[in-house]
Amino acid sequence: MTLHLDDLRVRALGECRFDSPLSALLSTKQTSPHYVAEGDRVLLEDTVSMLAEHGLPSDRAPSFEAAGPRRKIYFDPTEVTAGVVTCGGLCPGLNNVIRGLVKALAVHYGVRRIVGFRNGLRGLTAAHRDDTVELTVEGVRDIHHAGGTVLGSSRGGQDAGEMVDTLVLRGINMLFVIGGDGGMRAATYISEEIRARGLDIAVIGVPKTIDNDLPFTDQSFGFQSAFARATEFISAVAVEAAASPNGVGLVKLMGRHSGFIASYAALASSAADVVLIPEVPFVLEGDDGVLAHVERHVRTKGHVVVVVAEGAGQDVLKHLGAPQHNGHATDASGNIKLGNIAEFLKERITAHLTAVGLAPTMRYIDPSYAVRTIAANAYDSVYCLRLAHAAVHAAMAGRTEAAVARWRRRIVHVPLPLMTSRRNEVDPDGDMWMSVLETTCQPAEFGSVRERGKVRAASFC
Repeated sequence: MTLHLDDLRVRALGECRFDSPLSALLSTKQTSPHYVAEGDRVLLEDTVSMLAEHGLPSDRAPSFEAAGPRRKIYFDPTEVTAGVVTCGGLCPGLNNVIRGLVKALAVHYGVRRIVGFRNGLRGLTAAHRDDTVELTVEGVRDIHHAGGTVLGSSRGGQDAGEMVDTLVLRGINMLFVIGGDGGMRAATYISEEIRARGLDIAVIGVPKTIDNDLPFTDQSFGFQSAFARATEFISAVAVEAAASPNGVGLVKLMGRHSGFIASYAALASSAADVVLIPEVPFVLEGDDGVLAHVERHVRTKGHVVVVVAEGAGQDVLKHLGAPQHNGHATDASGNIKLGNIAEFLKERITAHLTAVGLAPTMRYIDPSYAVRTIAANAYDSVYCLRLAHAAVHAAMAGRTEAAVARWRRRIVHVPLPLMTSRRNEVDPDGDMWMSVLETTCQPAEFGSVRERGKVRAASFC
């Protein structure tokens, strides 16, 4: 995907004519290693070779607008009514973002009314548009100590026209959409409808996904909290497996299309022997397959720990005729329903080890809801607050159809359509997956046969 500077420009509602309440803090600010001035930009690419490919001067190279407060703002804060909605699956940090938005709006800009729409985008439909909560500084004071979202959430494709009708009827000037790929798509549709009607409403997305699969962000908020919690389950199942005859520990973690949680949790625990993710195909049978590798571990050290992302091995399920959902079956957000690879592996590993005289003691854990419902850890708490601040600054400056995200350690404005233009995935050729292979000592490609010499796929140990 080749991007140009114009692809990364963020739409503005108009000229900024009001003095910002924060302008005094910005009077002497200039770009430094720790700050990007509002007139500066953040480069898309960070290597000399990638930058050289464009053959452009630096001021024409693809770059993002830096986030942060502006000296002049578009909206008069005393006339603003802001709306907040959380969408999609739960993720650590949702309440932190809500709290950060409310405090930035009310305390720093003096916004008098903030409306929280209940139960996701369903709250913007005609049937539910009155089911709202008034968000106040006092009301959100302690919500960051709890997981989930005080506003509730849901999935589903609501009509953009109906949702914009709600914004108009409720007098909303700026809408903050906290959500994953489905939420960012919905925010895009809402923005397009607003533009088509010529309305003066800013829409800013705060992207979240526990899978860390949204593009143009270093990491999604809540991801660090999630994989830290997942690490505990890997460690627990490893203890169980090691204490049992022919012990097999199997942990299923979230990751429909991207194996970041499985990879990072495995690295953090250093207890996994096998990590299976959607980005790296594998086969079960044969001397170089997963089953043979599991058997070797049980024979040599007495137990094995397998970590599998929920989206891994879907081609294996299809090829072997295992029970799986129809390829066209989707949930309310349009996600294809997956077959249960972990249950399948549990059965096949048990059958294989039993057949070779190593009847296993299986310990299987699926901690999905226990991972995504926890409160944000200290790192994510800070990250969520900074994203919330950036979102408020962006909306106040009249930016719209944009998301706030951290790119190259800088918080930037990303045009909303880019947030769903592709998927962030583990790169099988990248250094992070290399670390997984080095840590687990598993083969680089289960079941692969090299063209030259047709030798077994290399292992790192």
